[in-house]
Amino acid sequence: MASLLDPVRESWLRLVERHRAIAIIRANSLAQGIAMASAAAAGGFRLLEVTWTNNASPGAMTKQLSQVLPHCIIGAGSVLTPDDLKGAIAANAQFCFTPHTDNKLLAIAKDHSLPMISGALTPTEIMVAWNAGAASVKVFPISALGNAAYIRSLVKPLGPVRLIPTGGVTSESAPELIAAGAIAVGLSSALFPKAEVERSDWSAIEARSRYLLTLLSD
Repeated sequence: MASLLDPVRESWLRLVERHRAIAIIRANSLAQGIAMASAAAAGGFRLLEVTWTNNASPGAMTKQLSQVLPHCIIGAGSVLTPDDLKGAIAANAQFCFTPHTDNKLLAIAKDHSLPMISGALTPTEIMVAWNAGAASVKVFPISALGNAAYIRSLVKPLGPVRLIPTGGVTSESAPELIAAGAIAVGLSSALFPKAEVERSDWSAIEARSRYLLTLLSD
């Protein structure tokens, strides 16, 4: 079982508890991804996740965002394979989300002192991920599980486990999830509506980012 005193886990938990939200970047081009991330950062987001299923090169995007937004923490998301993870590490990703729990990926992340947030669904899966060393557990897809009611039902029985729900999180459900006991939330389509991204309405996304973070502030 991973110790609660694991320094990588503890550092990650302090970071994510301070910021409460992760902006998830899925883009069709490098330029679009940079613009999306920049708009979210201008609105106050500091944790940015580049999904490894981007049509654009996720490694190049991660590296460039680290240069363009040095005040932000840039991580990798939707990491599925060891090659994906090695690519994220080579791109200097500072955290990593997976939609599942994979002990091989967790071992690679541990060797590189990289916080990995493993995906899980049921209480058993969540405990397996936490005990295997996940820095926190991604509860996914939360919109299919009852949102805040599901998180609330998990928090007390699972004790020290720290949960980050993603998948269909909205401006309405995000504050409810935090109030239910989630340490943070991941936001994608609610933060980056398809129509606004397609017409490059970055000012609208910046304003929405600011609004969403206001909802999550203590």
